[in-house]
Amino acid sequence: MAQNFTAEEAEKDRINAMGQKLGRFYSLLVNECTLLHLQWAEFSELFGTNPERIRILNQSAPGFFRMVQDRLWEVSLLHIARLTDTSATFGKVGKENVTLLALPQVVDSAIRSEIEALVEVAERECRFAKDWRNRRIAHRDLKLALGGSAAPLAAASRASVKKALRAIANVLNAVESHYMSAEVAYEWTLSNRGAKVLLHVLRDGIEARDARHQRLRSGEPLPEDIKPKRPL
Repeated sequence: MAQNFTAEEAEKDRINAMGQKLGRFYSLLVNECTLLHLQWAEFSELFGTNPERIRILNQSAPGFFRMVQDRLWEVSLLHIARLTDTSATFGKVGKENVTLLALPQVVDSAIRSEIEALVEVAERECRFAKDWRNRRIAHRDLKLALGGSAAPLAAASRASVKKALRAIANVLNAVESHYMSAEVAYEWTLSNRGAKVLLHVLRDGIEARDARHQRLRSGEPLPEDIKPKRPL
């Protein structure tokens, strides 16, 4: 039977199993990975599930949801790039990063080579996100923006994001398996009051709006159809 733990309880268990340094650092990575999967799940619920959902968004606030789509896409790529950044900015002590690349140096020697191999795979699967981060999101490459001689951006798609997320989760679950004899199903990270709830509200609102317009066109409005709307 599945158990629910608070973030503090989960971190305490990891510290007990891994020691203070690795337990705290690994908990940070788990939290980052969970948030990344949650953001991607919301993006997929809205924009990557079926055409009916896109129709609902386009019939409600198309300009706004295009901005939401672009920002969720960008923040997901930024998050992927961040998790596979170098272990220290400019290699400086005191500028260490929360990144998978730091894990091999702090895990048991018994699994170090396995973690190194999995981190290498994750770093490779995430390179496309770093290119987008470096030349499109965090910075705007001038030659690329002008359509000049710059190399095109690395190919990026929902499929490539899914591969990157799987590679990141594989690293963490190798650590989880060794120390905790368990794995985390990151791919099932969902919000019970997120995008899907919004879609239902939007669909109900669109249907109510269409019904109101039909009554007005037919000359048989209800009292609530013609009374002023409350300001928001």
